[in-house]
Amino acid sequence: MVLHLDRDHSMNNGHAQHNGHKEDAHVLDREQEQVIVTEEQRPAAAKVDYPRLLELGRELLVALGENPDREGLAGTPRRWADWWREFIEYDPGTTGTTFSSVSTDQIVCVSGMRVFSLCEHHLLPMWCDVAIGYIPGDTVLGLSKFARIAHQFAHQLQIQERLGQQIADEVCRITGTNHVAVIIKGEHLCMSARGIRTPGVMTSSVMRGSFRTDRDLRAEFMQMIQS
Repeated sequence: MVLHLDRDHSMNNGHAQHNGHKEDAHVLDREQEQVIVTEEQRPAAAKVDYPRLLELGRELLVALGENPDREGLAGTPRRWADWWREFIEYDPGTTGTTFSSVSTDQIVCVSGMRVFSLCEHHLLPMWCDVAIGYIPGDTVLGLSKFARIAHQFAHQLQIQERLGQQIADEVCRITGTNHVAVIIKGEHLCMSARGIRTPGVMTSSVMRGSFRTDRDLRAEFMQMIQS
């Protein structure tokens, strides 16, 4: 995971948001920083029907022509049900921790985050490399929260395009800024392990606020995540 901070971008592309901070705010002691935990507004995590999953795991083995009672498969329905429960009932922990910002003239970019999800069309895995950029307003998001947010929405039946939108929505909600960019590069087993059986990388993007309207800002973000 790579964190980039660009403190001088506003001088070049004019997206600074002056909020009345004086120059001495830049030397604010860490003891004076305000930690804010936003109220959690995400929906309650889904719950699986674990006993039914155990039954389905056994039925699946039978449908595949296997003996679910033979050595090697006796514990497979339980392990399979455990995995589904772990995946669907995943708890990302606290995602809303923010800190008071002493500057609004920088791009924050976090890249190199890899998350695992399941394609909802085929129930096959996909690996997604996620990069998030935003221009802070009055608050900045805690570093680990970017990965928690990405995992939060990856732990459900997904499509890559919706995953990017949900990540962007959540970063906007928590930080209060509309200037958010999300790039996802995904490799999908529904393409490489079935059908055409050809590896490939799908890239999708979500650009909000100045990242959509400012071509130079967008180009700088793309350069940052490639470095």
